[in-house]
Amino acid sequence: MADIDYYFSTLSPFTYLAGTRLEEIAARHGARVTYKPMDIMTLFARTGGVALPDRHPARLAYRLQELRRGSKKTGLPITERPMFCPTNPAPSSYAIITAQKAGGGNLGGLVHGLLSAVWAEEKNIAESDVIRAVLEANGFDPDLADKGMLTAAEEYARNLEDAVSANVFGSPFYIVDGAETFWGHDRLDDLDLHLAGKL
Repeated sequence: MADIDYYFSTLSPFTYLAGTRLEEIAARHGARVTYKPMDIMTLFARTGGVALPDRHPARLAYRLQELRRGSKKTGLPITERPMFCPTNPAPSSYAIITAQKAGGGNLGGLVHGLLSAVWAEEKNIAESDVIRAVLEANGFDPDLADKGMLTAAEEYARNLEDAVSANVFGSPFYIVDGAETFWGHDRLDDLDLHLAGKL
C-alpha cells in the first residue's frame, strides 16, 4: 500500500481546483493519504517562492488565466479575487489536523469544503462558525473547531519543517512513499499513473 503525504495550504486556489481527485485516486489504488496543511507564505520565503503581492504583473496575469482554465476543466466555480483571501489559514488548518486525529468523517470533503468556502462561497475560513459548519457537513463534531488547538498548532509548525525537509515548495504537493513528488493539481494524472506502475 502506497503512502501519500499531501502538503497544502487552505488558501491555495490550485489546491481548491484539485477537488477531491486525490481521494478518488488514492481509493482506486488503495493508497493512504496523510493530510499536512502548512503555512504557505513561510514556505515561499524559505524555498525561493514569491508572495503574490510581490510577483511581476506578467506572472499575476498568467495566474488568473490558469485559474479560469482550471475552473473550466474541472467544472469547479472560482472567484478570482475572493473577498476573504488572504485571511489567517491557521484555524482551518488546525481543524483539519484535529479532525484527522479524531477520525470518523470525510477528511477529503472537509479539506475541499474549506477551500470551496474561500474560492466559491466568499466565506472567511478564519471564522469559527464557518469552520464548524464545514466540519459538521463532513461528518465531524463541529466542536473540533475549538479543541486540541495547542497540539494542532505544534503539528502545523512541524508540517512546515517537514515540507522544507522534503523539498516541498508549493501547494498542492504530493509525495509518494517519501520519494516520488508531484506539484500541482495538474499533476494528479501523473500521480495516478505512478500508482498504477505506469510512470
